[in-house]
Amino acid sequence: MSLTWPWALLALLAFPLLLGYRWWLRRRRRREAVRVSSVALIRAALPGRSLWRRRIPLILFAVGLVVLGTGAARPQASVLVPSDSATILLAMDVSASMCSTDVAPNRITAAQNAARQFIKAQDGKSQIGIVTFSGIAGLVVPPTKDTGTLLKAIDGLRTARGTAIGQAILTSVDAIAEINPQVPPTGVQIPAPSTDPGQAIADFQPDTIVVLTDGRNTDGVDPVTAATQAAARHVRVFTIGFGTTNPSPMVCPAAQISGDAAIRGDGRGFGGGFGGYGGGRYQQIDEATLTKVATLTGGKYFQAKDAKALSDVLLDLPGSISLTKKHTEVTMYFALAGALLVLVAVGLSQWWNRVGLSARRRPSASALPAARDAPQPI
Repeated sequence: MSLTWPWALLALLAFPLLLGYRWWLRRRRRREAVRVSSVALIRAALPGRSLWRRRIPLILFAVGLVVLGTGAARPQASVLVPSDSATILLAMDVSASMCSTDVAPNRITAAQNAARQFIKAQDGKSQIGIVTFSGIAGLVVPPTKDTGTLLKAIDGLRTARGTAIGQAILTSVDAIAEINPQVPPTGVQIPAPSTDPGQAIADFQPDTIVVLTDGRNTDGVDPVTAATQAAARHVRVFTIGFGTTNPSPMVCPAAQISGDAAIRGDGRGFGGGFGGYGGGRYQQIDEATLTKVATLTGGKYFQAKDAKALSDVLLDLPGSISLTKKHTEVTMYFALAGALLVLVAVGLSQWWNRVGLSARRRPSASALPAARDAPQPI
């Protein structure tokens, strides 16, 4: 929590001043006290007042003044608020390993189907941009609400060799910078954020990057370095690790390969027809790096081992993405709480004083005989 007017905390000095004034009044009353002939008679007629009943109003009043004084400093707090202007950059891995058949019919097809469901579910409410990456990364569709354009781009995805996760993050940051003037492009040097994972980013931009990949970075910028650039711009990166670690053939038709070739089944790289790598091979997800990228930027890492899990992750993401941290002034809450405490303190004090006065007007039974036995003036 931060304070807009910290100097207003000087208002808290009013409480010790009031305490001093109360002490002075009590001392003055003692000096002007009238001595009576029978102090015992008066003490017997007065109802007992416990110590806690005298202190509770004072304590409540003191806390109320502190809360009001803090409210006068206009406190601000970082809270999660819904954003209606969220832009989502969907960075999709189109490396050759996306032809793996551990997810039927292959990973690239399952990813395309999940992306289509995600885009249709937004129903044009959020801007979506598409970045694809293999050995290089490129912006395929700038952020738009045109569902038809986005679906056409998803249908046209083609795989190629290499995996440049870091470059995809930087490309997505630059795409956000084109529409959000508060996000500097990657060519602009700005102070790096704290590397302490326990220190949260103060303000999140409403624009978010979602990286969907099935492997580890092999080309270009290191993903953690790119994530540092995104974190410095308060852009969150959510990462999704897609696929399993089971060895499986890689099969892609020509329509899913860059150029006119398809992956061969004899293990000799690109050729004609359909096929896969003969004995299959492992395609391992670098979960440690993906988790670090998400944590560093204030995002979250998800694992999706099959097509359904991937669809569920993408469909649930808007609920997290649409919430962004913003500095919101909470003066009103401090004012209401402080005023309530002061009113309760004054009310309790007045009520208990009235009860005490009523009891004083009705001498107790033990005091009445004493009053009868008292000597009468002649």
